[in-house]
Amino acid sequence: MRINRMPLALLCAFVTAGTGLVPARAETTATVEMLNRKGDERFVYSETLVRIEPGDKIRFAAADKGHNAVSVAGMLPTGADPISVPFNKDGEITLTRPGLYGIKCTPHVGLGMVALVVVGKPVDLDAAVDAASDLPSKAKSRMFELLSQL
Repeated sequence: MRINRMPLALLCAFVTAGTGLVPARAETTATVEMLNRKGDERFVYSETLVRIEPGDKIRFAAADKGHNAVSVAGMLPTGADPISVPFNKDGEITLTRPGLYGIKCTPHVGLGMVALVVVGKPVDLDAAVDAASDLPSKAKSRMFELLSQL
């Protein structure tokens, strides 16, 4: 006698579909290192475009000294708390509001040290473009490059 075994994931899908329950999604944590050098680039974040889902965490790691991670003025979703990771410290933030979060290193923004975190869908693109326009030249160029990838 041969017994067919249904894969567990498929069985769960059938069970949850019939009950109206939604399977739980595992929370993830994205890590971004604050660096003096990455390849030929100086004063950069290890990841400059990070995509996560609402409720996920982002961890900024002080891999090199002299850096922080703070929100770009006007470049975060309405009602979201600004990001502020102090100099030379690690910081982990849970982002719950969908949208775009512009990040900069205060002393190195003029050298282009910026990153973009996309939480869910980029619902606030016009506001992000306006805010990016106010960045110093190199940072503005990098941020527009990141925004063009959305």
